[in-house]
Amino acid sequence: MAARSGKKKAVAGNPDESAPAVAKADLDAARLRVAFLSDELRRHDALYYQDDAPEITDAEYDVLRRELIALETQHPSLVLPDSPTQQVGAKPAEGFETAPHRSPMLSLDNAMNADEMRAFDARIRRMLTKEADEEAGDEEASPLALLDYVAEPKLDGSGIELIYENGVFAQGLTRGDGQTGEDVTVNLERVPSIPKRLATDNPPPFASVRGEIILPLAAFETLNRGRIARDVRPFENPRNAAAGSLRQIHDIDYERLGSLEFRVYALAEGRPDSFTSQSETLELLGQWGFIVSPEIGVCHGVDEAIAFHEDLLTKRGNLPVEIDGTVFKVDALDQQASLGTLARAPRWAIAFKFPPEQAETVLEAIEFQVGRTGALTPVARLAPVRVGGVTVSNASLHNQDEIERKDIRVGDRIVIQRAGDVIPQVVRVRIDRRAAALAKGVVLERCTLPTTCPVCDAATVRLEGEAVTRCANLECPAQLKTNLTHLASRNALDVDGLGQKLVDQLVEAGLVKRLSDVFALDEEGVTGLERMGSKSAQNLIAALERARKTTLPRLLIALGIRHVGETIAELLAERFSTLDELVSATQEDIAAIEGIGPTIAESVSLFTADPNNRAELARFLELGVELEAAPEKPTGEAVAPQSLEGLTFVLTGTMSRARGEIKAEIVAAGGKVTGSVSKKTNYVVAGEDPGSKVKKAGDLGVTVLDEAGLMTLMETASD
Repeated sequence: MAARSGKKKAVAGNPDESAPAVAKADLDAARLRVAFLSDELRRHDALYYQDDAPEITDAEYDVLRRELIALETQHPSLVLPDSPTQQVGAKPAEGFETAPHRSPMLSLDNAMNADEMRAFDARIRRMLTKEADEEAGDEEASPLALLDYVAEPKLDGSGIELIYENGVFAQGLTRGDGQTGEDVTVNLERVPSIPKRLATDNPPPFASVRGEIILPLAAFETLNRGRIARDVRPFENPRNAAAGSLRQIHDIDYERLGSLEFRVYALAEGRPDSFTSQSETLELLGQWGFIVSPEIGVCHGVDEAIAFHEDLLTKRGNLPVEIDGTVFKVDALDQQASLGTLARAPRWAIAFKFPPEQAETVLEAIEFQVGRTGALTPVARLAPVRVGGVTVSNASLHNQDEIERKDIRVGDRIVIQRAGDVIPQVVRVRIDRRAAALAKGVVLERCTLPTTCPVCDAATVRLEGEAVTRCANLECPAQLKTNLTHLASRNALDVDGLGQKLVDQLVEAGLVKRLSDVFALDEEGVTGLERMGSKSAQNLIAALERARKTTLPRLLIALGIRHVGETIAELLAERFSTLDELVSATQEDIAAIEGIGPTIAESVSLFTADPNNRAELARFLELGVELEAAPEKPTGEAVAPQSLEGLTFVLTGTMSRARGEIKAEIVAAGGKVTGSVSKKTNYVVAGEDPGSKVKKAGDLGVTVLDEAGLMTLMETASD
């Protein structure tokens, strides 16, 4: 956010004295409210501009400012020179050298909707037409039909002024109170996108460049990951991180300064006399070496301006930086000069703000929902509040660790955020409001993880090292559709014809209430479902009959046990030749298998120990599922030479072929494929987006190959 802003109407005379007398009680009440709002806004301005630690959202701030503006408009005698509506920013913070701006760094008035944008356009067109009438004398000038506006994204950062003398960067100032700013030259010299010298052979003797210091979202996430790793509190948002970096005096965070970006939006001094427009000026600044927001455009008339704003709103979530609206400026410089400025804002520019993406409300309850994979997700039930243009009553809390990290309690006042169409999330708790809530008798309850599934009442499990708590019950209705689709997949039982649409029908019709029910289906029962005639029903039952004859690895994959994929299933089947042996194995027995770590061993053990799952496994066998013995490995002199004999591989990332196909080639060549990287691993074969296994390989000194490297290894070893 470039600057706090609010609409200020010009006051002429004193209507409180000329209009019918206002009841003294009403005026006294208004005076008290104006004093309260003024004090609050001054306090929040200091928190925002000086401390970079705002207590309220931008939307809440705008509500307070608009209330003050309305009261001052109704009672002009209450407007004082030091009113927040007459000021820009806040006084420079202590500890910094200060310097005056060559010309004031003003704020902007706001438009909150299309009607206010049209009112702004109509107002300045009337002013320009009136001035044209006065210049024309007796003749009446034609009213201006359309104005050209430069449209720029309203960057959510910190406004600064850069001074260049003969093309060389000499000084950098914060906005401060609009008249005087803090000298932060030393810190700005560390910002890579601020040119040390203008890229021109003919620089002006003096140039005042205005723009915004921002922290791109990717850099914000990188910095926070590093802070979390160092056990340092992460930044709450990019704006505070950017503004705070400029005010570092001791213990300078050079990484943060180097992550900042400066985007230019004005040239207050140093513009060539021949220039006639704002758009022309921005083009010159780009040539000088500054970053100009690529989304900038010129709009012919207010309708184009509103359409531009709406289009930018749809793109907001995909931009690399945070924006909170569109700034529209009259493009013609002579028209800007004619319109002039008010105490705190130019008449020729306005910030058309997006619907607020943050709002404050009360957390009324926390409920746990069971996802299709069994994950229990805490959901915040909220007192309804408008945010991002919609009314929100629910928000995501992610997991128990997140609840504990943010110290979220039922009854708290919380700040929620909604970006685009994303599910709203809880940003932070208003811990400063707790004392007042407790004084009113509000009970603030801590949230605890449920020990049983809220859907099926089965015991929940949370594996070591994981943040998510899950229901591991195969029969859980919340997971049934996903589990059934997985069971029918190619790497599992490979049930031809049992796709997602048919799965939905089987579950919704009550034909499948638990996973094993799929093998109790008959032709009569499924005939009559949508697109399921007699022939289709026969084909499905035949496919299920074929699927009854399977192997232990395939069945283990079909069960959907957490972390058990093709590789782990085969390792388990190699160690435990029957299902009974696996069910009887302890967690220690499973963890002793090479290639299976403690997390996977815990997952398998918890699954097989669950009484509901044991009963389901027994029912699979009762319904005719037969586990074929794995083919024995050939022995004797006829065995082909094994080029990868004794080598252990781990596959990770997205490959050009099915991972099972690559694994089969490795095994056929005598190699072994495991699921986790250890000191015993010889090679990690990495595809695209390989994840943490490549890093672990580097830490352990394990060689990493791509697919081409694997093929070369196999060819070389077989020679």
